[in-house]
Amino acid sequence: MEKFGKSQSVTRVEDQRFLTGQGRYVDDVAPPDALCAYFLRATTAHGEITTLDVDEARAMPGVHLVVTADDLAAAGVVLGLAGSTVKNRDGSRGAAPERPLLARGRVRHVGEAIVMIVADTLSAAKDAAEVILMEIDDLPVHVALAVGGDAIHAEAPENLAFDWELGDAAATQARIQEAAHVVTVDVMDNRIIANALEPRGCYAEVADGRLHVALNGQGVWVPKGDLARHFNLDPADIRVTTPDVGGGFGMKAMRYPEPFCVAHAARVLGRPVRWMSDRGEAMLSDNAGRDLISTATLAFDDNYRITAYQLDTIANMGAYNSQFAQNIQTELFSKVLMGTYDVQTAYMRTRGVYTNTTPVDAYRGAGRPEAIFVLERTVDEAARQLGVDPWVLREKNFIAPDKFPYTTVSGVTYDVGDFAMVLASAGREADRAGYAMRKAASAKSGKLRGLGLCYYIESILGNPSETTAVEFTPEGATIYVGTQSNGQGHETVYAQFLSDQTGIPAGQITVVQGDSDRIATGGGTGGSRSVTVQNTATLAAVDVILEGFTAFLADAEGVDAGAVSFDDERFRIAGSNLTPTMLEVADLARAAGRDDLLRHSATIKLDNRSFPNGAHVVELEIDPETGVVTVDRYTVVDDFGNLINPMLAEGQVHGGVAQGIGQALTERVVFDADGQLLTASFMDYGMPRADDLPMIRFSTECVPSTYNPMGMKGCGEAGTVGALAAMANAVLDALWDIGVREVEMPFTPHRVWETIRKAKDARAAA
Repeated sequence: MEKFGKSQSVTRVEDQRFLTGQGRYVDDVAPPDALCAYFLRATTAHGEITTLDVDEARAMPGVHLVVTADDLAAAGVVLGLAGSTVKNRDGSRGAAPERPLLARGRVRHVGEAIVMIVADTLSAAKDAAEVILMEIDDLPVHVALAVGGDAIHAEAPENLAFDWELGDAAATQARIQEAAHVVTVDVMDNRIIANALEPRGCYAEVADGRLHVALNGQGVWVPKGDLARHFNLDPADIRVTTPDVGGGFGMKAMRYPEPFCVAHAARVLGRPVRWMSDRGEAMLSDNAGRDLISTATLAFDDNYRITAYQLDTIANMGAYNSQFAQNIQTELFSKVLMGTYDVQTAYMRTRGVYTNTTPVDAYRGAGRPEAIFVLERTVDEAARQLGVDPWVLREKNFIAPDKFPYTTVSGVTYDVGDFAMVLASAGREADRAGYAMRKAASAKSGKLRGLGLCYYIESILGNPSETTAVEFTPEGATIYVGTQSNGQGHETVYAQFLSDQTGIPAGQITVVQGDSDRIATGGGTGGSRSVTVQNTATLAAVDVILEGFTAFLADAEGVDAGAVSFDDERFRIAGSNLTPTMLEVADLARAAGRDDLLRHSATIKLDNRSFPNGAHVVELEIDPETGVVTVDRYTVVDDFGNLINPMLAEGQVHGGVAQGIGQALTERVVFDADGQLLTASFMDYGMPRADDLPMIRFSTECVPSTYNPMGMKGCGEAGTVGALAAMANAVLDALWDIGVREVEMPFTPHRVWETIRKAKDARAAA
């Protein structure tokens, strides 16, 4: 019999710890006697380092170590951070310029680390940084989101990082030329800063001859492998741990220079060394998200069926290749290129460009929000130009339920889906029938009301393999997991799921994560993979436990193993009134000296990923006198398959929607022509606030996935994937009747007011 979680909305057990100040974050767990590291960073966006004299800094009081790129190289440290590349259209690989741990000879963005100072206190380290003699000769700065300009890297003429394609260009162009209707839209996806509540940080120490690095990341095994590579160490001599983490959103999954520099300092000094970013430093050095511009074309036949899709995108890499940057707007974007639409002719070309700005990498959704945003904006624009109801146009082009499993033009096979059912549910939940009345009421009060729809689908990403180990203790059970919570509630959901499958009270289950010594392997957290992949491994581990405990009980009772059964709470033995719980069997095994039965593990690999999907419906009002956009109603109907904890799933959607609304309404990264970040504090960078967000109506329609035994689909990034286009479509809907035909995020009051003013001036001139 298939086993499923009981779908109870259990409150998060970790919240008690977090809300009472008992969370243990990386700056809390660093040894109290640790030295403090500080990084001197570039204040110019592009230039040659002609002078770098650190002798006076080394002589400053309290300073223990000053490190430059030359010092790292002299110590045998591998300087270049690893980063993936994609294949160009001509078959070559994308550019792979070195991204050094510390700037070597040249700086390429404001905030790039140049020198590390380690001192008794942070103040002493900062004082030492002040006396470093450094001269940088300015070089031409390239910040435009375009191919061209003076080369930032010799390996990338015209600053072209890669030129990637997917699909059949000739067939797509032919379909466009013969189409009854063609709609082309330019779509800008604005750059954002992740701004996790807890900035990045780490500490390093050498204990018993082994290097230990603690960092607030999204997994410990990739950093462990990187540490072995940079320092030429046996992985067995390295331990990486991650304590509580205050938000990640993809940004903390990446390689950064600081942990490796801090580890070098700890090895050289034989003392613990700590580093913690402040907010301004984070804005200058954390990977940014999004930042691309696309031209999208949809072709339609006479019946308004989409016959072809063509996309040309330029994506900003920033100054260097970050870990997955080249893959984000190419391979990951293309996973959902055609969304939920039944179209088999498409062509996508993406060029990545280097600019003298902070590197860009994954941010909640990693390519899928970008893909759905441009597609759903274009579908909505097509509906307006063709005079078709945008809901009807979508449903007309949906992949029909009887076509699943369905292989998309990108080569991805969707297992199941009933998009029309979910859309119909969204219409009811959003009270679409009452929209006209609400629009009229808004107009009566002098406001412009708009309705926006986005139907999204996303592909779960990340490592398809995972391991779960379960250990029985006198107090209960410990589950060891290979994912890493950044605030999602893993401690609750993993204990809940194991309890559902075994009958062990959830309060007696301890979840262990983030320690490469205690957990042999793991895929970390990213791509909405955690619950689906980890719980599949847990289900396999439970099967291993049942096999071992069944054999043990059968032997003890002198019966055949087939006479022993388990009903998710107790074992039952035919012909016996003995009904032990799983913990009681563990106690019996312990008493019998069967320590081999007290720890069990299983590793799985999913052959395919799941595809969560759903509809976001936004109603908003715009005050034409001020340009202020107020989100009045927000409705989400998702298909997440079977849910383990509906409340946690809803919380993930709320968080994702908040980040999507933030990008749509307030968040925008601005660099000037010299590469200086003008939005480098919360005085200038508009984080969404409580009054920017409405109450979010959330419900689900379940179409269980066939790609995992629990029928689950990931939910961690879905809220952001659907929010962007729903917001943009609602704003354009509100402004359409006054002549506005183009909108661009973020929809700040000044930008919206200026758009309205220009539309009014144009109508008056006509």
